[in-house]
Amino acid sequence: MELRHLRYFVAVAEAGTFTHAAQRLGIQQPPLSQQIKALELEIGFSLFRRVPKGVELTMGGKVYFNEARSILASVERAGQRASSAAHGKTGKLSLGFTTSTITHRLAPRLISGFRRAYPDIELVFREGSAATLTESVANGSLDVGMIRTPVSRPDGVRFLLQLKEQMLLVLPAVHPLARAAYRKKRAALATLGLRELKDEPFILTRRHGASGMYADLVAACHRAGFNPNIVAEVENMLSNVALVAAGVGVSAVPESMHGIHPEDVAYFRPQEAARLGAPLNLAYQEATTNPATARFMAFAGGLDWEKDRQRSATPVNG
Repeated sequence: MELRHLRYFVAVAEAGTFTHAAQRLGIQQPPLSQQIKALELEIGFSLFRRVPKGVELTMGGKVYFNEARSILASVERAGQRASSAAHGKTGKLSLGFTTSTITHRLAPRLISGFRRAYPDIELVFREGSAATLTESVANGSLDVGMIRTPVSRPDGVRFLLQLKEQMLLVLPAVHPLARAAYRKKRAALATLGLRELKDEPFILTRRHGASGMYADLVAACHRAGFNPNIVAEVENMLSNVALVAAGVGVSAVPESMHGIHPEDVAYFRPQEAARLGAPLNLAYQEATTNPATARFMAFAGGLDWEKDRQRSATPVNG
């Protein structure tokens, strides 16, 4: 039995005559009658009986009609679902992020916008370091990784730059430089040279997890004429700020994190800002076989982050 037999049968049952059914199907009546007879022989009972105005279903035909329509509807739904999945409109997408990328306001905007555009794609989230997320993308266990500076460039992994923001220096609120800036009633984001911190203990995100920004900051310190005294390395940048608030040392974080622990820390723009930036990249496999990944990357690439650049730099309260 083939699906066309069921379609022919349903067409005759709905039309009530072989002539009208043949016209609807676009075939001749004799071949249609032959297909129905072949179906009846295969199932072992008659589906129709002749009446003056055409044909009507037998008792067995009525039951078979309901089942046939259900089967054809299921086949159609399966085709629609498969087509949607093949075109990236349904399916599953695993999305990883670092602490500093998810705290940028453009990250939730990207996620919420994609969810609205493609509500039938299931998003699975994972948090990790830039190194672990990049490795996961490379080995195929993660579809997209939202990271800052690439820490490695495995074969087949590409990076789509979404934006680049400035880094801010973070000092304890009780630090003399922070107090001086407050007394002078300078702007909330006063400028501070890295050289002024040459004798300060530094807190950085672990080298293996965020080697890009780690290296950038150390290089900036070298250009300022000193080797930073790194007293602590933490897993994420929220911990950086927390330890600065505790008075352990100073640090640097992306500008979008300005506003965390506002009573306990002070934020400054480094004079070396031109060479001290914090990009936001999307890591993905160039040859991905997941249509949802291609759909997500196309969506991200089509967004105009420039319009949000100034708003994204606005301090977050609380």
